Amino acid sequence: MGAFMRAIEGRWTVEVPDYASLYRFSIDRPQDFWRSMWEFGGILGTRGERVVESPGGMFGTRHFPDGRLNFAENVLRRTDDSAAIVFNGEGQRRRTLTFAELRRDVAKFASALQAAGVRSGDRVAGYIPNMPEAIVAALGAAAMGAVWSSCSPDFGVQGVLDRFGQIEPRILVAADGYFYGGKRHDCLSRLAQVVRALPSVTRTVLIPYTDEKPAIDSILRGILWDQFIATGSESGFVFETFPFNHPLYILYSSGTTGIPKCIVHGAGGTLIQHLKEHRLHCDIQRDDRVFYFTTCGWMMWNWLVTVLASEATILLYDGSPFHPDGNVLFDFADETRMTLFGTSAKFIDALNKAGHAPMQTHDLSSVRTMTSTGSPLSAESFDFVYQKIKRDIHLASISGGTDIISCFVGGNPVAPVWRGEIQARALAMHVEVFDDQGRSVRGEKGELVCTNPFPSMPICFWNDPGDRRYHAAYFERYPGVWHHGDYVELTEHDGVIIYGRSDAVLNPGGVRIGTAEIYRQVEQLEEVVESLVIGQRWDNDERVVLFVRLRGDRQLDEDLVARIKRRIRENTTPRHVPSRIVQVWEIPRTKSGKIVELAVRDVVHGREVNNREALANPEALDQFRDRPELRQ
Repeated sequence: MGAFMRAIEGRWTVEVPDYASLYRFSIDRPQDFWRSMWEFGGILGTRGERVVESPGGMFGTRHFPDGRLNFAENVLRRTDDSAAIVFNGEGQRRRTLTFAELRRDVAKFASALQAAGVRSGDRVAGYIPNMPEAIVAALGAAAMGAVWSSCSPDFGVQGVLDRFGQIEPRILVAADGYFYGGKRHDCLSRLAQVVRALPSVTRTVLIPYTDEKPAIDSILRGILWDQFIATGSESGFVFETFPFNHPLYILYSSGTTGIPKCIVHGAGGTLIQHLKEHRLHCDIQRDDRVFYFTTCGWMMWNWLVTVLASEATILLYDGSPFHPDGNVLFDFADETRMTLFGTSAKFIDALNKAGHAPMQTHDLSSVRTMTSTGSPLSAESFDFVYQKIKRDIHLASISGGTDIISCFVGGNPVAPVWRGEIQARALAMHVEVFDDQGRSVRGEKGELVCTNPFPSMPICFWNDPGDRRYHAAYFERYPGVWHHGDYVELTEHDGVIIYGRSDAVLNPGGVRIGTAEIYRQVEQLEEVVESLVIGQRWDNDERVVLFVRLRGDRQLDEDLVARIKRRIRENTTPRHVPSRIVQVWEIPRTKSGKIVELAVRDVVHGREVNNREALANPEALDQFRDRPELRQ
């Protein structure tokens, strides 16, 4: 950050003695800021003269419209024999890939895609653990202009089809299984069902992970990883440049109101935004070793991949963070000389409640930064980190989202950490807090908005003619301003406190879950007429509570509870499984027939419900108040 400040002063003859002045420069002179970030990040490609093209205001803005680059070439700029990836698969599998080996494998995979008939703009999908092959496949797709999309292997069949069924991938990359909690979990039966339901897939590339010789005969159009990659040639591959806004990734919304929205992110915007966050906000330098506990279904995985562009090593861990106990990630930190430890607020809270004190059991002298995201980090968790993990550490609570594949607010390594607060608004992100009337406020709770365009805005939603859904998602509430849906406060220190989501998205353990994904499974059971699901604040986190209306005089018993949970777990993910299932006699609805999750959530939490007159059956809300099942 200090080096960048000096670069700005020399480049533009301005004074930026501190973060506040640099932030002001970045939002007052965004074109100069992003030119400087391109130069400071050493981006390979042609920038072009224009930095911003805004034909219709913030919505529709494009950055570097004349620029060209190759995302994979930028990420793979280092080519020596230092470690690029260090992988630990819950202790069952370990591997290291050098920068030279990674670049070779990416070129071979990209060439194999071309040999398989994949062309620029085609989709390549991964149903895959957080392992080196996932990174090879993603960068191989990017290298030849294809679009990568992935989800984790704990997704059920319907959860995968709700995502990949929309984007119609040509190639599907998957592993035979994964390890979690000391157990092997098979993926082949679900994979076979997924492939049969995706006629667009011409090749299913199977990675032997838990079994050296998986039964590939059961997989339609299947080929083993080594056989597929052997069809490519490292020597014959050339990193072609593509437009700055060429599609790179497809990520997915939570699916609250239906099947998940497919959010398309561009190569250049992802690259330059991540370089800003990594090098400036996280102080990532060459030869650092960067870890984030994530799956391939969370945007933090995409964020982690770009760390390679800073010529640092990325550390991958796949499996349970508590198997065999809460020490495993700290063991990994000491073993690898980790410099950045990325995790979730829930993990930190769980360590605290379990009585762990890594400061007493581990060295951790290499760890300079700990980042936390997924849900708000409580003030008590700040205390725990500094008292029980490490005293001289930069604790950076960060927040952004899948929507922007980056952060609106995050760490600042040249400023103090304030207990319970996110340190800063991210550079060039003009974040404000709006009240219900659209007025900017400070010291009050309100909606997080961004009032200026930024490079990592989605380039589009998939299959969204006229960008109607894209506009509705972010620009309807405050015209011309990005409305993110977080309930926040801007503090006197110019920090940010996030109080949670302002909509009905569930957020247990920091994992965003759409209610519609649960409804689709529960309501296929014969006994269940309809259901409603909310997140209940519980034990410094949020737990999923499912309310069900059953057919006739059917009573909710242990057998039905078990079947509901089993169906949800098998067809979505274990995180979707409710902590409590409660029977009710009626589901409250609006006059137009929509169920009212937010009103029920308010009642459960003892808050007054506004606009009861808008409900067709407001008396139904009374049955959710003071339920004994929700007090334990």
